[in-house]
Amino acid sequence: MNFVRTALPDVLILEPRVFGDERGFFYESYNKRVFREAIGLDVEFVQDNHSRSAKNVLRGLHYQIRQPQGKLVRCTLGEVLDVAVDLRRCSSTFGHWVAFRLSAENKRMAWIPVGFAHGFVVLSEFAEFLYKTTDFYAPEHERCVIWNDPDLGIDWQISAQPALSPKDTAGVRLRDAEVFEVGN
Repeated sequence: MNFVRTALPDVLILEPRVFGDERGFFYESYNKRVFREAIGLDVEFVQDNHSRSAKNVLRGLHYQIRQPQGKLVRCTLGEVLDVAVDLRRCSSTFGHWVAFRLSAENKRMAWIPVGFAHGFVVLSEFAEFLYKTTDFYAPEHERCVIWNDPDLGIDWQISAQPALSPKDTAGVRLRDAEVFEVGN
């Protein structure tokens, strides 16, 4: 597994070693020992999630202010533009974002650590998206930064208005959001 640092050094892209032939392919999508050695954290995943979405569906930018979740994410069908935003007020990259494509074809994964908002938009006709989380879903602690916050200026690489859930439509601007302080 190759671990690639992004413009936000704590957000990593993982490139698995893929073994393929005329029958198909095989790759290791997670190995606790390799992950621990690469990021220096002993991460325990407690929940797996799987979503399917149509083209131009945008999910995010989500985070949990309590019971925060680190996420190991990947796209197993289609392609998405995946986005992480640093919400750690004490970070030198607070309010900065990074985006990258994850797809069934490139088999890349991403590590989105605690302290970051996360979202994605579907670029293909459909996409299936899987993520492992380090804490359980807690809707009472979930927060959402609005996808089109002009202060963030995220380039979602889509030309049409995205399809949003009511929760995502009601997201707030970063300047009004509850963010991660030291010790959250």
